[in-house]
Amino acid sequence: MTKPNQIPQESPTRREEVKALKSRSLAAWLLVTLFELLARTPIRVRLGMGWCLSQLAPLLIGRRIRIAHRNIELCFTHLTKAQRRRLLRDHIRALVQSVLDRSVLWFGSPQQIEAFVTLEGLEHAHHYTDQGQAIMLLAPHFIGLDAAASRLTLAGPQGATLYAEQRNALVDDFVRLGRGRFHGVHLLSRRNGLRTLVRMIRQGLPIYYLPDMDLGREGAARVPFFGVPACTQLATAQLAKQYQLPVLPVISTWDPKTGRYHVQILPPLETFPNPAHTLEQDTAHLNELLQSWIEPRAAQYYWVHRRFKSHPDDEPSPYESI
Repeated sequence: MTKPNQIPQESPTRREEVKALKSRSLAAWLLVTLFELLARTPIRVRLGMGWCLSQLAPLLIGRRIRIAHRNIELCFTHLTKAQRRRLLRDHIRALVQSVLDRSVLWFGSPQQIEAFVTLEGLEHAHHYTDQGQAIMLLAPHFIGLDAAASRLTLAGPQGATLYAEQRNALVDDFVRLGRGRFHGVHLLSRRNGLRTLVRMIRQGLPIYYLPDMDLGREGAARVPFFGVPACTQLATAQLAKQYQLPVLPVISTWDPKTGRYHVQILPPLETFPNPAHTLEQDTAHLNELLQSWIEPRAAQYYWVHRRFKSHPDDEPSPYESI
C-alpha cells in the first residue's frame, strides 16, 4: 500500500501503451484523444455534457433502457409507475455520467483521481493486505464501479479481478488500458480466468470480485433478488469458503450535486459465508445483502444488465418483447 501523501506513479510503459493504441487506427486515435480531452474538462462542464447526453440516451441505447425499465418493473413492484419512471430517468442520468467520468479515472492524473474519488475504510483492507493475506473486495455493480476500482488500484497493492471481454477488440484494449493503470492490476478474462484468479489468491493478493451478474445456469443457484428468482453464481461463496477469504464489501456512490464519487470499504462480513450454510443458502443470503446496499442508492445500480435472462425452459423470458 502507498503511504499517506505519497502519490504513486504509473508504469514507465504507460505513455508508450497509450501512444501505441492511438496509432492503431483513426478510430483508436479519436477515442483516446476524446477521453484525454474530457479528463482535462472542468467537472461542471462534464456534468452538463452528461445531462445533455442522457436526454439523447433513448436514441443511443434504447434497448438497454428498455431492459432497465423491465428490471425496475420487476424489482420495485411497490413503487408507483411515476416513481419507477423517475428511478429509470435518474439511473440513465447516472449511467451516462459514469461513462464520461472514466476519462478522469483512466487519463487524469493521480492527484485528480484522489480529489475526484474519496475513499473511506481503507484501513479494513490494510489490516489484511499489510500481512500479505488475500481478501475478497466484494463490489456490486454500481455505476461507480470503475471509480472504486481506479481509486483502489491507486492506493495499491497489486491485485486481480475478472472482467467480461468486450466484443470490439479496440474497445477491449481501451478498457484494459484504462483499468490497468496502477500497481500491476491483473485483469483476467471471465471466460478462462478463474484458475488464474485462484493462483493470485494463493499468492496472497486481494481480488476485486463482482458477484451479481447472470452468467447462466451452470454453477449457479436460482435464488431471490429483490424477490425475483435470479441465477446467481455459487463461486462467490465457494471461493470465500475454500480459501477462507475475509469478504469486504466495496460500496461506490455518485453525488449528482458535486459530480464526485465516494467509495466505502466496509468491515469484513460476519454472516457471509456461513460455515453452517450450504453454498446455495450463502448465495441467497448474499442477494439479501446486495439488496440492502442497493436500496439506498437504487438509481445507481446497473439495471441495464439482463439480471434475469436465465430461466427455466418452460418459462418465457422477462425480456422476450425487448
